[in-house]
Amino acid sequence: MSTRFEELGLHDHLVQTVAELGYQEPTPIQAAMIPQMLGGCDVIGQAQTGTGKTAAFALPMLHNFTKGCHHIQGLILAPTRELAMQVAKSMEQYGARTGVRVLAVYGGQAYFHQIPKLKQGVDIVVGTPGRLIDLMKQKKLDLSRVSTVVLDEADEMLSMGFVEDIQIILDETPAERQTALFSATLPPDIRRLAQRYMNDPQSCTLAHKQLTVETVEQRHYLVNEFDKLAALTRLFETEDIASALVFTRTRAATGDLVTELAQRGFTAEALSGDLSQEARTRVLERFRNNQVKVLAATDVAARGLDIDDISHVINFDLPPDPEVYVHRIGRTGRAGKTGVALSLITPKERWLMGKIERFTRQRVPRHTLPTEGDIVQKRQEKLMQRMQVWLNRGRCKRELEVAASLAEEGHDPLDIAAAAMRLAQKEGDSRPIAQISKVVEPRPKMGRANPQGRFGDRSGYTRAQGRRDYARPRGGRPEGGHMGRDSQEKGMVRLSLSTGRSHGITVSHVVGSLAHHADIPGRALGRISIQDNRTLVDVPEALVEQVLAKTGNYRIGRNQVQVRRA
Repeated sequence: MSTRFEELGLHDHLVQTVAELGYQEPTPIQAAMIPQMLGGCDVIGQAQTGTGKTAAFALPMLHNFTKGCHHIQGLILAPTRELAMQVAKSMEQYGARTGVRVLAVYGGQAYFHQIPKLKQGVDIVVGTPGRLIDLMKQKKLDLSRVSTVVLDEADEMLSMGFVEDIQIILDETPAERQTALFSATLPPDIRRLAQRYMNDPQSCTLAHKQLTVETVEQRHYLVNEFDKLAALTRLFETEDIASALVFTRTRAATGDLVTELAQRGFTAEALSGDLSQEARTRVLERFRNNQVKVLAATDVAARGLDIDDISHVINFDLPPDPEVYVHRIGRTGRAGKTGVALSLITPKERWLMGKIERFTRQRVPRHTLPTEGDIVQKRQEKLMQRMQVWLNRGRCKRELEVAASLAEEGHDPLDIAAAAMRLAQKEGDSRPIAQISKVVEPRPKMGRANPQGRFGDRSGYTRAQGRRDYARPRGGRPEGGHMGRDSQEKGMVRLSLSTGRSHGITVSHVVGSLAHHADIPGRALGRISIQDNRTLVDVPEALVEQVLAKTGNYRIGRNQVQVRRA
């Protein structure tokens, strides 16, 4: 038997508003969490993106909101500015009849857009951890009378290195506040955070919805790491791409990819965290208007995108988390249209594709990359299509005069047409076809068994273990083995941090600091060995300079940490 919004105990004006917005009945997460929050309980909601989490906490906050107060009543923490803006917009829509004053604060926007509004008075603040702390330091943000705090996408915030910032913010709020935590996953760090800052929280865990849709065709291609760009250009040559979203592992990789694609004749733009909000809006507008067909982005930069006409999602770098894979490919095949999801994987990542297949309970077929012959044929087909268009238009009067003149000189009309097509093709698709090297597939090694099951039960499967599995091929030496100057895996470089066990640091501290300040995914890090007075970390060779460039910025707690090659 389904539940209706009228039965949840919300004010009539909120029920009326959500009805006007097209909400017919609450989603499972809303039906479970709204009554708990209305009752004043702390809550933990575990559900994947797209299940209605925002309304699950927004409606109770608006129900309890008191108009005319001169202090901030509600605080919502979000990992990215896009999500902060999205949540703030939803709060304003749901609270259209309440007179609630909502403000989104985030990095990348000038302070003079935010501080005056805080002075005028705000009821609910939605913000990213970094900007919230900056405003607190400037004494512009007072959280001492907040009654409700929401941590939205908590796992994303922790993976981005915001755990210390979250603790600082929560410590500035009243101890008797109501706290709600929403997250797709509940790793140990989040459970510890909940244990420290929440009071007997009520939990709701939703089973996964259908993970992938039938309207999305999934394929994967096995390539060598150094051939990924060549493979991508071959796919661009043969796929009928209206618009493509290409995911890379790092922010730096998006810029490199766009540059390389431009040199090969493919127009693309990068969606990066470096962009100002104004520049980001311009990029997305060009993408929506088909002025740019390819958008390269990281998972963080792509959060909050709402574009229904993406024909292709391409995993240039396969994500280590199957849930991220599902979220990525869900951006195509929307609004009743079909879509295509393509993944480039290396031989070492075959196990990761298997993990994704087990998670989605769906096979992702392996395909062969287009050959040079396939590309030549496709180019010829495109040329014929263009010729047909111009022949049907009948607007070639001047060109017809040139052809007639050449015929009068004794040239065969077919030769004239062939020469014209040759010139047209030279102006267009004459670029060299990228070469692809043969993939050598190593035979799987027999490694030590994982007592919990390698990818089955994740209880006891820590983020550190997950990183090691992702960074090291199966059968690699376990952490704690001999730590020589070079890393155990090809392609990784060992760095040394000037802090260790005697300073009380943990793996989470190391991952959080490096990921946040160097702007790299925590999962990309390899083996981590915490010793008495230093810590050794394996970093992918491609990210080493990016990590070292930020030395002097790294902090763990109040201590500055130096990073150098080991």
